Order: sequence, then structure tokens, then C-alpha cells
Amino acid sequence: MRIRRTFPIVLAVVIVAAAVILAVQLRKQAPPECARLLPAGDAFLYANFGWARKTNSEASLLPVPHDPEYERFIQETGFDYERDLDAVAFAVHYPQSWPGGGTGGNAPEPRFSEVFLARFDGTKCAAYLKRTAESVENYRSVDIYSIPLSGRTVRIAILGVDIAAASNHEDPNVMRGIVDRSRRLASPFGGPAFLRRYYRRVQLASPVWLIARVEPKAPLFDGWSTIFPNPATVVISASYNPLHLPLRTGVLHLRAEASTDNKEDAQAIADKLGVFFSMFHSAEESVGSPGSDADLKVLFDSLHVRHDDNRAVVVATVPTGVFHKLVDSSEQMAPLASPKAPATPAPSKRRPKR
Repeated sequence: MRIRRTFPIVLAVVIVAAAVILAVQLRKQAPPECARLLPAGDAFLYANFGWARKTNSEASLLPVPHDPEYERFIQETGFDYERDLDAVAFAVHYPQSWPGGGTGGNAPEPRFSEVFLARFDGTKCAAYLKRTAESVENYRSVDIYSIPLSGRTVRIAILGVDIAAASNHEDPNVMRGIVDRSRRLASPFGGPAFLRRYYRRVQLASPVWLIARVEPKAPLFDGWSTIFPNPATVVISASYNPLHLPLRTGVLHLRAEASTDNKEDAQAIADKLGVFFSMFHSAEESVGSPGSDADLKVLFDSLHVRHDDNRAVVVATVPTGVFHKLVDSSEQMAPLASPKAPATPAPSKRRPKR
């Protein structure tokens, strides 16, 4: 009798535990929530800046010039990209007229949609957007601000206390769709079909990744035909290791793969990349300078390419010191590239208050 009484309880506990484990596993395999809010696109890019700030001692890994316009934006909104942006997800919309078609409609060039996770003052940001916007649409209790910029209309919406979205797609329903998805319960099955299909190829917990459809004959990919004989899908991701023992510094384990329609195309891509890397190694050995730089030596020695059925795969280890050197080099070159006399800033074209 005791067994009969306890069996339903044990069975219920097992079912609940199995459901929790399944949900956790699905969440691990699902794209980040801000990426799942994006509309359908032809390429997707995600970046989480937490690791960058840790590896750069809280300094900016990707500094932004503080010109007068940007400085005024910081003063009015209290938002500073270098300090407050935590993560961002992009959807790229190719023009429909391009080979293979695209999700960008009749636009002659690619359009973009973004979802941001950040720390910002919603009241200040809303006030700034309202002053700048040409019009404001209230959709499902969310204000969508339409701002003219460079001959396009950028729509911006504050979705929550720490999340906002923007899009310069011509179709206003693109932004409305983002608002709709933000109002639903978070689901690991959500997000664009193209993103869900290839996200499984992204390394686990990657802070940076890219999923893109490559069309060699499209203007955006001019010159890519030397590597890609036919259309392919590229997945690039980087997993972060905070401590690499030989260097005692952080490293990104980079993995890039190109998925093709057949084995022959994948083999051709792998062969071409193999030749390129061989030439790269020969060049750096003849110069000899990387031998004295441990970071670059790790990068060069780790580059490998292989063919796996209908995929060409490239792996590499990139020490974070390489990024620091690039930033330092750009800062050293900036004074050389700048004119001796500072240019007079253009007058601000701010719309008069109504």
C-alpha cells in the first residue's frame, strides 16, 4: 500500500525534473533572447561585451570618438556606448533584387535591424527620441519613434528597462513585429527560422558570433568568389577562455565553417583556404617578426582548415593581446592620419521644437 501511495509522487517528481532538464538544455541551444526578437534576415551578428571589458581592464576595447554631436547625446540621455552597452544583436536584410533574393524589400542596399541590451535612463532616452523624431507611433503601448537619417527612416523603440530596438527597414511592420515578440513569453523555439537552423553550429556560450548567407555575385560580397564558387552559409563563433596558461592571458577559440550544397564546393573552399594559410605562414616565416611576439605566434600556429562532408571548417586561437595591439596601433596612427589643424565641425541640423 505504501508503494502504491508513493509511486505517483515519485513519478511526478521525475516528470518535473525531466521537464526542467529539457527546458535548460533547450535554453542552452537557443539563441540569446535579444537575437530571438529580431525579424527574418539574411545575416545575423551578436556580440556580448562583458568579456571585452574584463579582458581590457574596464577600458573600451572598441573606443568611439567623442565628437561634439556624440558628446551632446551622452549629456542629454546619460547613455555612453563604451560604458553602458552590454550586448547587441543585428539582423542584416539583403535587397530583394540581389541574387538569391533577400528580406530587405525594394531597398537598393542592405538594411539593418538591431536589439540592444544596455543600462540606460528610459525617461531621458524617451525625451531625447521624442525631440528628435519626425513622428511617434504608439503600438501596443510602446512608442515607436521615426527619425530621418541619411535619406532613410530609422525606427526606434524602448521595449523595457534594459532593452531597446531599432530598424531602418522600409516596412514599418518590421519594428512592430519586434514589439510583438517582446511582449510574448521568452521561448527557446522563438526567433527567425534561418537563425534557429544554423545557431546549433555556434560554439557553446560564444560571446561573439556571425551567421550569414554568402552570395558571391551580390555587391556586398565583391571578391568573395575567389573563395566561394557558389552560395554558402557561413557560421563564425568565438568561445572565450579567460586564462591561457602558456601566455597567462585570455584567448578566443575561433571556429568558422562554410556550409555548401555539395561536397565538391566544400572541398574547393577548404583547398583555397589551405593554400592561403600556407602562403600566410611562408610570408610570416620569411619576415621573422612574429617569432618575437608570443600572441601572434599562437595565432599563426593554431590556424587549421579541414573538409568535413559539405562543410569547410577553420579553427584558430586568438589571444586577446592581439586585439589590444590592434587598438594601440590604431591610436598611434590616428595623429598621423589627422590634419594638423582641426576641422571646423559642421553646424548641427536639429529640427526645431514644435
